[in-house]
Amino acid sequence: MGALGAPDTAVAQQARPLFSAERAPSAGPPIPIGAHANGCLAGGIALAESGPGWQAVRLSRNRNWGHPATIAFLERLGASALGIGWPGILIGDISQPRGGPVSGHSSHQIGLDADVWLRRPARRPLSLAEREQLGSTNVVAGNGRRVTAAWTAEHHALVKAAASDSAVARIFVNPAIKLALCEREPAGDRAWLRKIRSWSGHNSHMHIRLSCPAGATACVDQSPPPPGDGCGAELMSWFEPPDPNAAPPRRTGPPRGRNIALADMPSRCVALVR
Repeated sequence: MGALGAPDTAVAQQARPLFSAERAPSAGPPIPIGAHANGCLAGGIALAESGPGWQAVRLSRNRNWGHPATIAFLERLGASALGIGWPGILIGDISQPRGGPVSGHSSHQIGLDADVWLRRPARRPLSLAEREQLGSTNVVAGNGRRVTAAWTAEHHALVKAAASDSAVARIFVNPAIKLALCEREPAGDRAWLRKIRSWSGHNSHMHIRLSCPAGATACVDQSPPPPGDGCGAELMSWFEPPDPNAAPPRRTGPPRGRNIALADMPSRCVALVR
């Protein structure tokens, strides 16, 4: 309660503008707090603007912050990209300096989500101005059912490299991309396909979600994906017309993204913005 018994108006505020106003990380060790879609990040670490195998884009957003596990993973993925013949990867949003709700996303809140563009970078380093104006490559046809000729074997190899990393829990891509991966991956070890989850949008980037790191006791993992490679009925259901008689899906828990109040977040997140 505030003065004279008034409600604590700071806690009642929407969380997104409070977290976006924080331009630097909190002091102390890096700690992911809460869930990917309802949490925050203490002690965030910045991804360097460029490195061997990667370039961060849209740096004006100040969303190139994450947990050290995420930064290390992106460095590994950049090295994998060099190995398949790409000049590296273009990295979009990770998290804000202190995590929390961020415009345009329902997750990216605890420093364990990262967007990697499906655009093959130029071999020369991009200027900061170019990184602000650059767009990614849409690899999905207009009908949403197939990938276009822009999708290459190198794309396939890059997504597979990301999903094969033990730190990764899920990778969200457009259903048409998942279908292309399922159809073009040869028989054998297809276990990595289980991590590839279909989601609307995601035509031009893959949204990579890491598991909670070992010892991160304040971090809440998402339930594992269902067994199997997800290439059967589960995938094909995305291409079926919607049932007009079906009830809308129910959402439980606090509102996500820009509508979440600070009071609906883990209590340890309040101290990061007050």
